[in-house]
Amino acid sequence: MSKKQAFNPYLPSWEYIPDGEPYVFGDRVYVYGSHDFFDGYVFCMGDYVCWSAPVNDLSDWRYEGVIYPRNEDPRNKDGKMCLYAPDVTVGPDGRYYLYYVLDKINIMSVAVCDTPAGRYEFYGYVHYPDGALLGEKEGDEPQFDPGVLTEGDRTYMYSGFCGHGDKSRTGAKVAVLGKDMLTVIEEPRTVLFGSCYSEGTNYTGHAFFEASSIRKVNGKYYFIYSSEVMHELCYAVSDSPTEGFEYKGVLVSNCDLHIDSYKPADMPMAAGANNHGSIVQIKDDWYIFYHRHTNNTWFSRQGCAEKLKLNADGTFDQAEITSCGLNGGPLEGKGEYPAYICCNLFTEKHDMYVGMGQPRIRQDGRDGDEETGYIADFHSGATAGYKYFDIKGLRKISIRTRAYGDGFFEVKTKWDGEPIAKLEIRGSNVWETYTADVSIPDGVYPLYFTYRGSGSPTFGSFILE
Repeated sequence: MSKKQAFNPYLPSWEYIPDGEPYVFGDRVYVYGSHDFFDGYVFCMGDYVCWSAPVNDLSDWRYEGVIYPRNEDPRNKDGKMCLYAPDVTVGPDGRYYLYYVLDKINIMSVAVCDTPAGRYEFYGYVHYPDGALLGEKEGDEPQFDPGVLTEGDRTYMYSGFCGHGDKSRTGAKVAVLGKDMLTVIEEPRTVLFGSCYSEGTNYTGHAFFEASSIRKVNGKYYFIYSSEVMHELCYAVSDSPTEGFEYKGVLVSNCDLHIDSYKPADMPMAAGANNHGSIVQIKDDWYIFYHRHTNNTWFSRQGCAEKLKLNADGTFDQAEITSCGLNGGPLEGKGEYPAYICCNLFTEKHDMYVGMGQPRIRQDGRDGDEETGYIADFHSGATAGYKYFDIKGLRKISIRTRAYGDGFFEVKTKWDGEPIAKLEIRGSNVWETYTADVSIPDGVYPLYFTYRGSGSPTFGSFILE
């Protein structure tokens, strides 16, 4: 390929950073998230790390290293608790404040650093003026998934988790913190209701679940959150940071539900699960950062991003999930592409949630090994989809597979279209390449690969010539 391109997931295939909160500081975009492991068995097993990229090249991500180890918190010196999804804000003193919750306690912790991606140091716990910790006072709801926004000497801190059927959790709450970034100067109030309290409102079906995030867009406050169905990120808008939020719609679904441009709106095109992310303006464009699931579990999630359209009335259209989210346009219709950048991955059942026996994105080695990902357990009737490619003069298509399966891959330009090529494969314990002739008119297309046959081969990459 003649130029470096940006894919989804936007970080290397061996990195697992979900819950991404993107911010532009100076001339770089920084992403803060929790840290899953490859083949993880619980959420958020790693220390906080940071990645950044220049605003002029969203394909050039740089590892900033560990910014905060989990045993830095005085209540977690033995490291037995996990660091859940964080958020970062710039305080009135110009320093960077990292808010987070440990997985076994109900309070909000804060760390601080002089630079966006340096080593953060523990700073304190969010508390009331009398010293009582927020989350431990009678009537408090447990702190979870902070979203923070600082304006002047006031910081608005959003938090909450509402499991299905749990009436003890009302919804997302906002507390106002003072200049010290720790002291509550306005007690928490509910800004969005969870499913137990949303009946009769326009949030019904999209009630608050978790993943609070807050941004300011053209003078209005945009609250981004994961809804009760988990796979979608929704948003609500208000003129005030503490009240009056009105539901506006879905920003992205990690199974592409509601999108009807290329399939029925109610058809999931990937196995989704929980979701968490936020919006950011990079130069003149808006993006939504979110995550997908790998390894057919909930516990090995990877960050993805898509361009958003901001309408004149302040609403955003829902973004379609793609393989080329930060690329600025379709991928080149030439060269070799790794299979793991699929945006659609489904069986004939089109399951909405992971864990139903779907093919799985995984890698060789152990967590931290810089091994390129691939798709395993690709059984008959399964499909991987890639969007989009700028096809010019395509004449041959090849596929690399290994493991045991005897059959063929159909190549299509629509998920339910007629094959434009068939690639016969044979079982092998090493990677083998198979090639077929293909001819389609020049243009922008998705590509879908459907397996028909016995066994369950591993799909490594495909080559367009």
